[in-house]
Amino acid sequence: MTVEQAAATLEGQAVSCARMAAHRYADLLRRAADDVRAGGPCADVLAGYLDAPVDAVVPIRLLGGVHALVLTGRAPELAHFYPSAGGRQTPGDEAAAWEAFRAVVDSERETLRGWLRRPPQTNEVGRAHLLVAGLLHTLREVGDRPVRLFELGASAGLNLNADRFRIEATNFVWGPADSPVRLPDAWRGGAPEWLREAARAHPEVTVVERSGCDVAPLDPADDDGVLALRAYVWPEHTARAARLDGALELARRLPPPVAAIGAADFLTGIDPRPGTLTVVWHSVMRQYVPVEEWTRVLAELDRLGAAAGDDSPVAHLFFEPQPPDGRHFELRARLNGGPEHLLATAHPHGLPAWTR
Repeated sequence: MTVEQAAATLEGQAVSCARMAAHRYADLLRRAADDVRAGGPCADVLAGYLDAPVDAVVPIRLLGGVHALVLTGRAPELAHFYPSAGGRQTPGDEAAAWEAFRAVVDSERETLRGWLRRPPQTNEVGRAHLLVAGLLHTLREVGDRPVRLFELGASAGLNLNADRFRIEATNFVWGPADSPVRLPDAWRGGAPEWLREAARAHPEVTVVERSGCDVAPLDPADDDGVLALRAYVWPEHTARAARLDGALELARRLPPPVAAIGAADFLTGIDPRPGTLTVVWHSVMRQYVPVEEWTRVLAELDRLGAAAGDDSPVAHLFFEPQPPDGRHFELRARLNGGPEHLLATAHPHGLPAWTR
């Protein structure tokens, strides 16, 4: 990848950030692209990653590293412009914010190169309501039964507690009323009828087993792990940060186990179990898995589907960007190795969702 291609990647991410109401990041990325073309500090920090694929989201890694410095008090001048650190975002402050950002990149080059080596791990809590919707849809198909829940790319395991979140929409509520995690306005125009029916039939779910895997799991009780999770939440998105804090509180009290293992190897240890529904789910993690590894994952999912029975169903639920452009994020479900079914489309961070 040439310098121009790297700059174009930054500009492409800027477009995505603007589309998702992260205008501070959009502006910083556009200016960072110019800095790369001019051979500035952004070019130096990114020099070893000019050939990284777009799916590696190197711009987000850079932004996350800078945000971590802000959150830990190592970038006080930039903190003035970050709402996540008590700062403000006002019209006309873009040039000053950029100068503070560029100064941080210039003075913290080695620290930021370290952040470029790690994949982003947002463990985005807003996506959990889609996974729950897929679970309720599946229970409607197979009947009420205990659930065994397994997550691929679980990061800190926050979304393994999704059944303990409170989900709300105009015509819909589900989950504990006292949950520290509230997901309001989950559905544009209200939840679909199939979900309302499924929720009425299953006001609660019984999860008898829950665990996940991640090649580099984060500990929700560890300061470094918490910092990584918070750093990848965009500083303007204070509602997302509040949801994350609630999920961290829940995970500290009820921590699901997350094994430090690849997704394919994790699945080899799972088999259907009579009398239960086995669920494998994941959200916006597939792009970080090498092609060879994902081929093995699909083979394991096919094995599980083939081994499923009427008394031991297996569901694969996933919320992922869909080809060809990767800009459409869809919730899909597959039961017992059968065909995929599109259940909903949603904002990349999960809220809101809608049906066609």
